[in-house]
Amino acid sequence: MEIIQSLSVALGILFFSLLYCRFSTRRTGPSSKSLTPRLPPGSMGLPIIGETLQFFLPYTSDDISPFMSKRIQRYGPVFKTRLIGKPVIVSTDPEVNRLVLKQEGDGELLFQPWYSDSFNDIMGSDSLLALQGSVHKYMRNLVLEEFGPERLKSLLADMERHAARHLRSWSVRPSVELKDAVSTMIHSFTVEKVFSMSNDTEPVKEFKRCYDAFLRGLISFPIYIPGTSYWKCMQGRKGALNIVKRLMEQRRESPHKEQRDYLDFMIAEMKKDGSPLTEKVAIDLLFLLPFATFESTSSVIVTALHYLSKHPAALEELTREHEAILKGKQGMSESGGISWKEYKSMTFTHMVINETLRLTNIVPGIFRKAIKDVEVNGYLIPAGWTVMVYPGSVHLNPKVYADPLSFNPWRWKGQQLHSGSQNFMVFGGGVRLCAGADYVKVQMAIVFHHLVTKYRWEVIKGGEPIRYPGLVFAEGFHVNISEKNVDPQ
Repeated sequence: MEIIQSLSVALGILFFSLLYCRFSTRRTGPSSKSLTPRLPPGSMGLPIIGETLQFFLPYTSDDISPFMSKRIQRYGPVFKTRLIGKPVIVSTDPEVNRLVLKQEGDGELLFQPWYSDSFNDIMGSDSLLALQGSVHKYMRNLVLEEFGPERLKSLLADMERHAARHLRSWSVRPSVELKDAVSTMIHSFTVEKVFSMSNDTEPVKEFKRCYDAFLRGLISFPIYIPGTSYWKCMQGRKGALNIVKRLMEQRRESPHKEQRDYLDFMIAEMKKDGSPLTEKVAIDLLFLLPFATFESTSSVIVTALHYLSKHPAALEELTREHEAILKGKQGMSESGGISWKEYKSMTFTHMVINETLRLTNIVPGIFRKAIKDVEVNGYLIPAGWTVMVYPGSVHLNPKVYADPLSFNPWRWKGQQLHSGSQNFMVFGGGVRLCAGADYVKVQMAIVFHHLVTKYRWEVIKGGEPIRYPGLVFAEGFHVNISEKNVDPQ
């Protein structure tokens, strides 16, 4: 989950949490091929602020940021910089990336996942993202109980009914801000399955308002003064946590006779002899899951529709694939919905998903801290320093992907479609591969299926993404969704 790391996503905050770390800097010249390794080349910029202003300049291109491209050209694939007064080592080098992202417990441990104190305050010091080693593996498996492929097979029909109901409601409105609408749809489904909270009720809406406040202040300086973005973020977290705690207390007082939801599962897990799952860890996880699922997934879905709107050939191919699935169901009960076999057969759909994820770079940085001095490619990474692996440099590399800035789902034809590899790090890497990766893909496939077979949409306002370096639709993504005309026969 290094989306729920990733799944959310959560996932742009990982990039900005780096800005608050504390570690010493060593002033050295550019690296050479001498026997003594040195820090990578680069500029630390102005005193204190370093190169922060250049780093945060917004841009509209799908390419890597001007900040990154200029420094890669000047210093090479590994360089140092200073942001908000803190030194950073950035790696776009495949060999360095492989070493830094080496799996935990695989041979000598040189790096470990790293998050700043402010990040732990925001996401929870006992959250899945902060845990390491065997405890992280145990917690990740708990997440897969609800969001892994086996569980998704049984959730598929409910997910489809839920998405179909929301799409119908959007189609009778003159305009829908799609990012907010998809976020609400996925959030309500998640809290229903995790907490058995009924959709469209006031408690669910209050839960969502807490997460929205949390999200708005997620990328902010850690100044805890009333009125600041960070304060609002922490107030949103506090409100959502109070709801989770209240739900857990109510469930313990009036337990279900049989396990109905994920909250029941977590309570039962805490009761097991020798279980490492404490109440605090459970609450942090239950807080994180709804946020990570709706935020990252809604961003990718909206970005996919942005690209499909501009590439009619891809939209036509996607529509043909899903209409073929409907034709194959003729004579069968419509209530059956999409089967898992049909979902797995959506070859072009998965190509669209992969291509969207590649261009979106929903995880703009993967962070590790050196446990000891590490020498690689003639460079020294000192113990205690944090390294940022920059996935965009791989996903947009013309040596890896031909014409990398083009939205071309067909580039994935005949390739194994997976979520984590040296050249495809959209959901993190190693044992930190996002546990919600399959959840994101299934949600996208279901929305695509109903949208392209039953509706048409038109962008009426906004729709152009801005990056700095996370991706947002500054003017929203306002669309008109209408039912397709049915041919009378």
